[in-house]
Amino acid sequence: MTSPPYNLGQPYRVYRDRRPRDDYLAWIGSLGRAVRHALSPDGSFFLNIGGPPSDPWLPFDVARAVADGWHLQNVIHWIKSIVLDRSVTGLDRDLAVGHYRPVGSRRYLHGTQEYVFHFTRTGTVPLDRLAIGAPYAHPSNRARWKRSAVDRRCRGNSWFLPYPTIQRRATERPHPATFPESLPEWCYRLHGLARLTTAADPFVGLGASAVAAARLGLGFRGWDIDREYLTFAARRIERARTTSGGRATAPVPREPGAARRARAASRP
Repeated sequence: MTSPPYNLGQPYRVYRDRRPRDDYLAWIGSLGRAVRHALSPDGSFFLNIGGPPSDPWLPFDVARAVADGWHLQNVIHWIKSIVLDRSVTGLDRDLAVGHYRPVGSRRYLHGTQEYVFHFTRTGTVPLDRLAIGAPYAHPSNRARWKRSAVDRRCRGNSWFLPYPTIQRRATERPHPATFPESLPEWCYRLHGLARLTTAADPFVGLGASAVAAARLGLGFRGWDIDREYLTFAARRIERARTTSGGRATAPVPREPGAARRARAASRP
């Protein structure tokens, strides 16, 4: 599970996040090929990507650039913020939950969601849908689905996973583009922990995907070109291993093979 730079000019310390569109998409395509080379035949490749409201085609262009040799098995909507109408909540006001970056333009809506494209080699990889399932709203609904043996249903492809609230970004989240630990955790669980031994992230950043793996007792490999991010990630992983008994390994800056090639192109 990974999330590459979005080519939006984010202020990374050691990466130039503004390339010509064709160059960027070609680089993303090389990422897809490298991951496919390294992934097991029944593995899953979860690719998180978003885009600005002014460029809504970007996530789909990225998915197309990666698609060669892959089947797009699922499209997941990561909902970062949502407003629930008072008629739904039963409150005397609408309920706003989550965090987002506001847009000042009168032409565009606030961007409150991103995509997670789920690629597999065959398009037929079985998933553990109930591992992140939702309880039935009413027990009577269970009887409607005769095949259901548990009080849960498939959650669907819209996942509301807000960022945890922080007080000091410079020390708690010193990275311009992150995702919460819950996002990779749900991806791992959906793929199926019984079939998953090692997770990987070639853009490990501050280590959210590694921390999720550690808490689930999974092996992990991660890479990044910024050593300060790696140091931060290693501290988070160690805390997760201490508190959960996980066995994730600290990410390393580079490693020979497909993962190294996937990262090499990102150097400025």
